[in-house]
Amino acid sequence: MSGVQHLTVSPDDDGQRLDRWLKKNAPDMPFGLMQKLIRKGQVRVDGKRVKPDTRLSGGQSVRLPPLQDKDKSDGYRLSDKDAALIKSWVVYDDGDVIALNKPAGIASQGGMNIERHVDGMTEALTGKDGVKPRLVHRLDRDTSGVLLLARSAEMARQMGKIFQGRHIKKIYWAVTSPAPEINEGEVNAPLKKGESGADKEKMIVDETEGQHALTLFEVVERAGKKAAFVAFWPRTGRTHQIRAHAGVMGCPILGDEKYARVLTNPEQEISFGVDVAPRLHLHARSVSFRHPRTRKDITIEAPLSPELAKSWQTLGFDSAAAEGVFGRISLS
Repeated sequence: MSGVQHLTVSPDDDGQRLDRWLKKNAPDMPFGLMQKLIRKGQVRVDGKRVKPDTRLSGGQSVRLPPLQDKDKSDGYRLSDKDAALIKSWVVYDDGDVIALNKPAGIASQGGMNIERHVDGMTEALTGKDGVKPRLVHRLDRDTSGVLLLARSAEMARQMGKIFQGRHIKKIYWAVTSPAPEINEGEVNAPLKKGESGADKEKMIVDETEGQHALTLFEVVERAGKKAAFVAFWPRTGRTHQIRAHAGVMGCPILGDEKYARVLTNPEQEISFGVDVAPRLHLHARSVSFRHPRTRKDITIEAPLSPELAKSWQTLGFDSAAAEGVFGRISLS
């Protein structure tokens, strides 16, 4: 196995320096080794030699050479089981763009203590030209749903521009607990990564240093005050944006321990059981955009997983009720 990785720069990282991007996206790479690999041309961007201070653009492909781990020199190996598994996740493939219905529990890309991830499994989707698909964006490990890949570097760049320009409609379905007080609205709260204590692994609201983050929401159905079926449309793409903004609203996503509020009345909360899955109830339901090559408007949808479908049914929610959410709002 070559061990070479090709990571796609997300639209949110547009303009970031390569060395700082690597620190975040390749945390297992020591700084000294990073400098050495860049100097020797083993780290490349879209196939070209670069410098540590090279500014990246959304959609670019960053090549990382194999890194020897002192405990596991071989790293992740794609098994026949995982190859068949990722193929079963494909819900759309037009030769340019692939869409997966990613299950919860698997990361989009590798990182600290992450050996098995979608990016490593995409080798099984290599096309006839021998090119491995590239991730266009990412989903949290615990979020399921539509995840897009591009079959070429050029398509990855074009899709990156679409994400960066916000000419894309990403609809997420969620169960919040408790239910929001109002039926629709927006959360406009700048976010940054926490730096200490309990906030270190979270995104927090920071009006001074936070990045602009805007999320629209519509309540589809309610289960009294305890819970609601809510559709979210993130107009920006910050890390944990929907989860953090749901917390700001005072109605965190069901199963989200990271952004859960302090319980003042547990009887008003939904509890897990046989019919309510013990997982984050957040699902990337659909993505709509204009295809870069055909110029046709397409929408790709991913059905709820069986365990989420059971939760929806238990809480009395009807998926069909979400038809037409945000229908009055354009992609501009």
